[in-house]
Amino acid sequence: MNQNTALGILIMIAACLVFSMQDGFSRTLASEYSVLMIVMIRYWAHAAYVLIRAARQPGGIRAVARTRQPGVQILRSAVLSSEICLAIASFTLVGLVTHTALFSAGPLLVTALSGPILGEKIGWRRWSAVAVGMCGILVIIGPGSEMFGPLALMPLGSAFLFALYGVMNRYVARQDNTDTSFFWTGITGAVVMTPVGLWAWQPMDAAGWAVMAVLCCTAILGHWLYIRCYEVAEASAIQPFAYFHLVFASIVGIVFFADPLVPRQVLGAAIVVAAGLFTWWRERQRAALPRRL
Repeated sequence: MNQNTALGILIMIAACLVFSMQDGFSRTLASEYSVLMIVMIRYWAHAAYVLIRAARQPGGIRAVARTRQPGVQILRSAVLSSEICLAIASFTLVGLVTHTALFSAGPLLVTALSGPILGEKIGWRRWSAVAVGMCGILVIIGPGSEMFGPLALMPLGSAFLFALYGVMNRYVARQDNTDTSFFWTGITGAVVMTPVGLWAWQPMDAAGWAVMAVLCCTAILGHWLYIRCYEVAEASAIQPFAYFHLVFASIVGIVFFADPLVPRQVLGAAIVVAAGLFTWWRERQRAALPRRL
């Protein structure tokens, strides 16, 4: 496939914008309805989409679903389902700005998890960057503030689960292609969430269903864009632009939900992002080293 870095960057930025809108719709619904029900309906739409998409591929659903690591695929997808539930609850309780600032630690957590799970060698420079990023997290939380307690565990737990999901994506990609992983994500999520979602079912009015429909569309579009950007450009070239999610989600939180913009959170997020960009730069530098020899 021909690589187009400029197009990949634009698609990544578009994906970040769509995901930020999705976060806003999720928070709107979660203020009135059960998080479990919201995630269940969202996964129903996701499952329907991947089934239709798979049916149109060569070999149909059977070919797309074929994997030699079904246990890992199921676990990976269940981790994402749990992360989405925790993230939506976090949007409501701590706000989009605070949640996204703490969630920006995700790339650093990916680095920390890549060693034990993927067997990657993490040098002292990248471990130092992870440590600096954790200091940024403390700045965001602010010792002595209302966030310095159990409340901070929600966005941090969400970031950890998403980082674990990202590392597991790399693991399954060694044997399965993107379509297969995307298929298992949708189907497993629907199976996992349906029992708990039906248990938490609440009647939804017409306005709620309208927002739910938009949420499902943005979720599917966001995931499609996210996959597409990695198909048209190298991951190492476009990964830094994923931090646009921090910018867009903060704007949504401030404009539509009146979330406060706390100076220490801006400073802490800047430290975390800087540490994350350093780990990306160091990883790219190490990847290029064999080509110089």
